[in-house]
Amino acid sequence: MKMSKQFPLNSLRVFEAAARRMSFTKAGEELGLTQTAVSYQIKLLEDTLGEQLFLRRPRQVTLTDAGVRLAPRISEAFGLMDEALSGMKDHSDGTLIIHTTATFASRWLASHLGTFQLENPGIAVRLETSQDVVDFTRTEADVAIRSGSGQWPGLKAHFLMKSDFTPMLSPTLAQTIGGVKEPADILKLRIIDPGDIWWSHWFAAAGLPEEELQGRPISRFGAQTFEAAAAVAGQGVAILKPEFYADDVALGRLIQPFDLRATDGSDYWFAYPEARRHSKKITAFRDFLRKTMPTFRD
Repeated sequence: MKMSKQFPLNSLRVFEAAARRMSFTKAGEELGLTQTAVSYQIKLLEDTLGEQLFLRRPRQVTLTDAGVRLAPRISEAFGLMDEALSGMKDHSDGTLIIHTTATFASRWLASHLGTFQLENPGIAVRLETSQDVVDFTRTEADVAIRSGSGQWPGLKAHFLMKSDFTPMLSPTLAQTIGGVKEPADILKLRIIDPGDIWWSHWFAAAGLPEEELQGRPISRFGAQTFEAAAAVAGQGVAILKPEFYADDVALGRLIQPFDLRATDGSDYWFAYPEARRHSKKITAFRDFLRKTMPTFRD
């Protein structure tokens, strides 16, 4: 009880939210407090500790060295308390909610989740698909498979695979121009979503002028898997990750005319809140990915 009086839980909870969101305003929105109330609780904690935790600047707050040292420990402590209070919620017979993109869900997860559930019959799986980066504070998702740098505050991330890409098209479409033998042949065909930054990266790697992408009809499908479907239908050339479409190549629905690939530096990662790294269902899925994906790295 003495510790609780010296370091009030309310102030610690407010500090954890403000440090994670890097904003007194957003912390207040999350906790249902005014910005003034958040500032008061932070000041109360600073006075109790005898240390300044935030530097206040116009429209911005940043952690001091003391705040940087304290934030991950407090976040982990609240994570452990939340897990303890959730009772059976985090047991292995719970539901694992996976947030990922429609493309990764349809091109990789769908063909592997059955095996995971056979090996872990007590864990139900629910998929959430979106192109948006998941905010674990605003969703029920337990884990996410996302592309990016792998550096996300408060999250533990494991490398899954490179996100490299190359043009792919139907062999029927390629035959309409006598085959696609060199990168410049791509310019003779319709390009699916020429505004996609992936095309700019690949054009640069192939030595093609980026200006050739301008003035072409814009077509935004919202996900790589839909662009691939359009390419299979002969609607144009799509920029895709070949590993996701090996079956289409084997069945003769798509071809990959060039070995040349490009990357935008955003790879695929498996991520979850650092404070939940000991969760049984998360551990089970992490171990499954580790043995299933040869490129998995801790």
